[in-house]
Amino acid sequence: MPRPFRFGVNLLTAAPAEGWRAKCRRAEELGYDVILAPDHLGMPAPFPALVAAAEATERPRLGTFVLNAGFWNPTLLAREVATTDALTGGRLELGLGTGYVGSEHEAAGLPFGSPRERVDHLRRTVEELDRLLGSPDHQPRPVQKPRVPLLIGGNGERMMRLTAQHADIAAFTGARLAPGSTTGQLLPVRAAELEESVARYLRLAEGREEPAELNLLLQTVAVTDDREAAVRPLVERVPGATVEGALELPILLIGTVAEIVAQVLARRERYGFSYLTVLEPYMEAFAPVVAELSGR
Repeated sequence: MPRPFRFGVNLLTAAPAEGWRAKCRRAEELGYDVILAPDHLGMPAPFPALVAAAEATERPRLGTFVLNAGFWNPTLLAREVATTDALTGGRLELGLGTGYVGSEHEAAGLPFGSPRERVDHLRRTVEELDRLLGSPDHQPRPVQKPRVPLLIGGNGERMMRLTAQHADIAAFTGARLAPGSTTGQLLPVRAAELEESVARYLRLAEGREEPAELNLLLQTVAVTDDREAAVRPLVERVPGATVEGALELPILLIGTVAEIVAQVLARRERYGFSYLTVLEPYMEAFAPVVAELSGR
């Protein structure tokens, strides 16, 4: 049996206290299962944002999507995780990645490092969090046992191996960093490439006792009767892209609500994605799909 759907929304824009709480309450009203906060400069600081989200809501889980491991000292991060899990009543889900925006590290005065160095640091972070938060002597203590659920997002063989070994949730972006980009410009990957990426992860995870939940970050949701017109602006920005190819991209959901529902079901059938995340600008547009598929 396929894993039931969960739907998350990644809230990207800062707001005054009541405005932030109102957004979180709206996400809960629309049926989202997880309220998420990113970890980029110029966006809300993730842990206080999630504590405020917890105060404004009752049901949704609350997650980082995803922390840039290079911003964090593992010992200090363990304190943040435990405190946030306690203050949110055990609703935290911890998302971790290597970080991919070199200019942010430069602005913060932090080393960016090579891809190998970033993966090494992420591995040390995961292992140190397990050690510290698994110790009965660590203070403060998280609420959840045996640990706060861990999501890891990233591409590449070493990242896949790390995810297979440690993550409760394996997150896929359906995109890759543009060559030479220091600002985080992403290029979408085709359906066949994403399918191979998921298959590679599943091969690495064959020995797990409990299969991980598979997550996909969606970049665009457009409810429309004219799919080709909706995707054409994207095609014009990507060299060599075609309308037909863009409509097949896994990270885009474009069509009527009924068509998008069918696309979501097809993504679970083909790839195993049962946990889908949308970006804040598409929270309202995707809500009818959440209502149709939540818990199915």
